Amino acid sequence: MNDALSLRTYRLLGRSGLRISPLALGGMTFGTDWGWGSDAHETRRIFDTYVDRGGNFIDTANFYTNGTSEKLVGELARNRRDRLVIATKYTLAMREGDPNSGGNHRKSMIRAVEASLQRLATDYIDLLYLHIWDGTTPVDEILRAMDDLVRAGKVLYVGLSDTPAWQAARMQAIADLRGWTPLVALQIQYSLAERTVERDLLPMAREMGLGVTPWAALASGVLTGKYTKADLALDPAQGNASGTRKKVISVTGRLTERNLEIAEVVKSVAVEMGRTPAQIALAWTLLHPAVSAPVLGARTLEQLEDNLGALDVQWNEAHLARLDAASAIEPGFPHDFLRTPMTRQAISGGTHISPR
Repeated sequence: MNDALSLRTYRLLGRSGLRISPLALGGMTFGTDWGWGSDAHETRRIFDTYVDRGGNFIDTANFYTNGTSEKLVGELARNRRDRLVIATKYTLAMREGDPNSGGNHRKSMIRAVEASLQRLATDYIDLLYLHIWDGTTPVDEILRAMDDLVRAGKVLYVGLSDTPAWQAARMQAIADLRGWTPLVALQIQYSLAERTVERDLLPMAREMGLGVTPWAALASGVLTGKYTKADLALDPAQGNASGTRKKVISVTGRLTERNLEIAEVVKSVAVEMGRTPAQIALAWTLLHPAVSAPVLGARTLEQLEDNLGALDVQWNEAHLARLDAASAIEPGFPHDFLRTPMTRQAISGGTHISPR
């Protein structure tokens, strides 16, 4: 049904001319500061394997493993910096008790970029994301600060992560109208276990020229089949940003009975297709036309090798239909209303109008 891909089957990121691999290498697991990541040796093995196979899109953030992730990326990118597209993020507070060490505002952004440049041991960041919408900073302050960083040559491209669709669309329109640097990427949670973004975020991204780079495409491992209903007994109140990986996914709400049922269908389809559940779940996200590159969160080289196999998955309609049925969501208003025959009849006057 689809042509086989490879890390060298480069794609354009959003409406930019930037070429990226169809799978990004995530750096959230680089470093053991949070108790469940990869040590420096294993991180090097993962990084080198990804790059040696043609991968060029590295995703990290200033907050990941307390800054260790960026430091490791900087060390590993040495002597091959210009062939890599390095994305990082700002927003999350870097110092307890300091309200300006985080947030979306200009002071937070500028200081975060300066610190990231030092940790990454580079003089420019390819892609800077606003990490999480803070709900307090004016959009023109964010956009103008991003534009200033691009004009200064410290950042080449800008994007958003975990931001409401209406705010992202509004910001892109303002950037266009004022001649500021446009947004080219949107990083959001998207997987068979989290499809609500299909209502507004994904259509918005495609319309506004934002390449989507999904995170948690495996629902933090739930879709790989590694968890069972016995794991549902874990107390979510015990979860936090550190400790065991299971605690982390429990507090984020991904370890649910519904998601475990979806995982069973993924596992069944994987067996029939001669693939692993992780490959099936990752390959499914690549099918959406708004998606540029899902972010891989491998903690071991073996996990990376398995994940890269998603590029070889060849689909048939029957398997896709089963996955869709197991994970389907209600479109919600106004989407379901707009699709009713009565509404379409009222709009078109009984004529046939072909979509773009």
